[in-house]
Amino acid sequence: MQSERRGALLVFGSATAWSLGGAIARYLSVTDSWVTVFWRSVFACAFLFGFMLYKEGPSRTRHLFRAMGLPGLGVALCFATASTCFVVALSYTTVANVLLMQAGVPLIAALLGFVLFRETVSKATWAAIACVIAGVAIMVSASLGGTVSPVGDGLALLIAVVFACATVITRRHADVGMMPAVCLGTLIAALVSACMVQRFAVSRGDLVLLFLFGAANLGLGMALFVSGARLLPAALAALIGTAEPVLGPVWVWLIHGEVPGGRTLLGGCVVFAALLLHLGWQFRQQTRPIPANNALPPGAA
Repeated sequence: MQSERRGALLVFGSATAWSLGGAIARYLSVTDSWVTVFWRSVFACAFLFGFMLYKEGPSRTRHLFRAMGLPGLGVALCFATASTCFVVALSYTTVANVLLMQAGVPLIAALLGFVLFRETVSKATWAAIACVIAGVAIMVSASLGGTVSPVGDGLALLIAVVFACATVITRRHADVGMMPAVCLGTLIAALVSACMVQRFAVSRGDLVLLFLFGAANLGLGMALFVSGARLLPAALAALIGTAEPVLGPVWVWLIHGEVPGGRTLLGGCVVFAALLLHLGWQFRQQTRPIPANNALPPGAA
């Protein structure tokens, strides 16, 4: 029970760290999204690699990277895509749009698992999937009506889909280590964005914010999640992780006065309610803790 409480606090800490990403990004004066992606990815990669060296040691860290294989590379590419799209999407839409769509990742993953691999899906999960699709449709309808940019909503939806793909890969390949895969993903994002950047220089204030955006928001959040998820049943870890899409829009509203539109709130409530009800049902049927390597964070873009 004590270890489970510690795990719950660590996972909640990770959700809190991730939820601050939008608020930090809104403070940045950098206008080139690729510059933001580059520095954020560099700081996140350095933090995650340093954390692995501290926790696992050089030999074990090297082994974890080698053991990932193609599935690990797939997860890394998914994460690189998601983290890049997250930064770009914030230039076009609200933080609430991005985070609330991510809340449906576990159920989108269940749908992908059924379509691609004919995995069994319960009636309760089908009902939750239908609600998520309806909620996302409501949010996207705001862009179709010209209220917000369709680019932002399209990128937000892409983030949810690639995270769902990473979830399916991780579920089917239990040997995929999340920490090295995410670390590799940040390295890939840094290399790709470096090719797109014309001028790397930023102000001191922005550099501090980018350090927080990468090391604290992304890196520390992942470290806390991987450390805590191993102590909890997967459904409970996912349930606590839903604090991220709840807190994220709240921070931006309190700090920056960014108020999401009515359709965003309505669609987000539908997605969030479906996820909470499904995770509550799932938690009643799952009590066994899972290894950290099998745990995929619900957000962490």
